[in-house]
Amino acid sequence: MDMSEDDSNMEEYPTEIHDYLTAFEKSLGSVDEMLKKMISVSRSELLQKLDPLEQAKLDLVSVYTLNSMFWIYLATQGINAKEHPVKQELERIRTYMNKVKEITDKKKASKLDKGAASRFVKNALWEPNAENEHASKTPTKGKKRQRD
Repeated sequence: MDMSEDDSNMEEYPTEIHDYLTAFEKSLGSVDEMLKKMISVSRSELLQKLDPLEQAKLDLVSVYTLNSMFWIYLATQGINAKEHPVKQELERIRTYMNKVKEITDKKKASKLDKGAASRFVKNALWEPNAENEHASKTPTKGKKRQRD
C-alpha cells in the first residue's frame, strides 16, 4: 500500500478515533488467533483434558463470547441491542458465570490451613513484656502476660 492510499484511508474517519480503531483491530486479531486455536482441537478432545468445573468455565466463556459478538453485530447494523433478546441471554450467562465463580472461591477458601492460621493469629497477638523482651522473642506456654 502506498502513501496516497494510507492518506485516503485516514480521511474516511475522524482522527480522534484512530487509536480506538487500532486497539479494536488488535483485539480482533487476538480473538481470531484464539478461535483458530480452539477450532484446531476437537471439542471432545479438549473437554477430556478438563475437570467438570473447567469445562463449565470454557462453555460459559464460549457462549458469552458468541453472544457478545452478536451484540456487536446488532450495534453495527443500527439495531438497539439493549431491547433485543440477546441482552437477557447475556444476563443469564453472567448469572451462571457468577455461580461458577462462587464455587471456585469456595474451593479455594476450603484449602485454608487452620493450624497455620491459628499459629499466625497467636503470634500476631502476643506482645512481649519488658522482662522477656531481651531473653526471648517467643511466648512460653502457661505464662500470662503481665500488664504495666
